[in-house]
Amino acid sequence: MRDIAYLELVCPAGTPAALRTAIDAGADTVYCGFRDCTNARNYPGLNFDAKELREGVAYAHARGRWVIVAINTFPRAGDVGPWHRAIDTAAACGADAVILADIGLLDYAMRKHPNLRRHLSVQAAASNPLSIDFYRETFGISRVVLPRVLAVDEVASLISRMKVEAEVFAFGSVGTMVEGRCTLSSYITGRSPSSDGVCAPAEFVHYREDGAFMESCLGDVVMNRYARNENAAYPTPCKCRLVTNDNASYLFEEPVGLNAVSILPQLKAAGVTALKIEGRQRSRAYVGQVVTAFRTVLDGLARGESKPQAVADLHAMAEGGKETLSAYKKGWK
Repeated sequence: MRDIAYLELVCPAGTPAALRTAIDAGADTVYCGFRDCTNARNYPGLNFDAKELREGVAYAHARGRWVIVAINTFPRAGDVGPWHRAIDTAAACGADAVILADIGLLDYAMRKHPNLRRHLSVQAAASNPLSIDFYRETFGISRVVLPRVLAVDEVASLISRMKVEAEVFAFGSVGTMVEGRCTLSSYITGRSPSSDGVCAPAEFVHYREDGAFMESCLGDVVMNRYARNENAAYPTPCKCRLVTNDNASYLFEEPVGLNAVSILPQLKAAGVTALKIEGRQRSRAYVGQVVTAFRTVLDGLARGESKPQAVADLHAMAEGGKETLSAYKKGWK
């Protein structure tokens, strides 16, 4: 294992250019996916082919960094081939680990590539010691990405009772926090986030003007209606406005970005190994700014600074222009 000074910084790369940007900005680890249904960010213009992954791995390894491949969707019955090929290709390209959720894929990776680290995806929604022990004992996972439903004290309690590394989300989209179980988009578009790897596919997204307002739509369904001075988020079903009792409001989740930079010492004290930055579908500029900001904060903490530095750049990068600590500080408890 590399010498990580404070917390391992795991950063998104939706493209080869974003991978290089993340590495240059100070990422310890970059995660990416293939250009198909095997990863949960299967959007046009994103992701990697085998040649690009091989080159990205070489770029990262030359600088002492890691590359992890997300193969975190669930195979369709009778059509496991694309997922098996993705695991084989990741191993052949020299990836340091694969992120998996499906137990069949975990079994395949363990048998076919026993020396390839297996990280349990947040899509598996493992959030208690029994389930995590099952994956460790049965499939030899080295790390679990914890779901975004846990308060900091719950993270600490869970880590104290498990025997694998813990990775948690620190910045990016929040969503409905039902990791691996959300099917809202598939009812509207016919494409499954869990097996097709895409929520609110881009080809179904469009915007239209309605007088003084702008409407964001997914297929024929209006997801949201914005005044001219409002920030318009990408139209995912979990972040739509719903009308109840003649009042339009966010009933699932409003457009807001997770930012845990203020509680990094608490996460470190809880036993967290790695911080995950979300955003493989975001721009290279986003990757560069967010990774640079987190690198600055983490380096300061590693030097013994008592509090994370204020990083103004992060607020501007938050979804909807608003930030939250989400479940880390459960106000409803």
